[in-house]
Amino acid sequence: MARGRAPSYDSQRELILAQAAVLFARQGYSGTSMNQVAAACGISKPALYHYVRDKQQLVATIAQEHVARLEAVVREVERLPLESEARLRELIVRFMAEYADAQDAHRVLTEDVRFLDTDDRERVLGAERRVVDAFAAAVAALRPGLDAASMDKPLAMLLFGMINWMFTWIKPEGRFSYDDMAPVVCDLFFGGVGAVKMPPATRSVRPSIAA
Repeated sequence: MARGRAPSYDSQRELILAQAAVLFARQGYSGTSMNQVAAACGISKPALYHYVRDKQQLVATIAQEHVARLEAVVREVERLPLESEARLRELIVRFMAEYADAQDAHRVLTEDVRFLDTDDRERVLGAERRVVDAFAAAVAALRPGLDAASMDKPLAMLLFGMINWMFTWIKPEGRFSYDDMAPVVCDLFFGGVGAVKMPPATRSVRPSIAA
């Protein structure tokens, strides 16, 4: 009979993922070894392999669980009885709150997914595309015609450009926090979206957006 998991299995697994995310965020994928992960967790390398197959699986799991939480936020907001602007504001505020508590995992998602094999990378990127599509739909709901002009996704990507890379300059000891900046992002985005001019309808070639 196979042995069941120890009661501490889940908590140990969470510790491993958190410590690995810290190392990947600070040192990069190539600069981080499984020996370092094991040492950071206070366990032996053989014990580490009881929880994870290899370094790629660590990155895949960190990225997949992070983007899964973002998808969960999208679903929660979509269930709320909100008008268009309030819905997008809520998405922005909740995403930034999620990022505030997951800066290391977010750096792994944005910088280390390229090291994954094709199947794992596509699973992560597929989830990211669903998140982008949800934001694009929320943006399009603000102004009729954005989706028809294929401007809903570019505007959503510009919004992500403001919030996705805040981990590079918001520091725990800094003057501003994610909570401070969330309303600023909302005000900046909503103050400018109405002024966007549509590109000529005759343009035949559009740049692709990789989510």
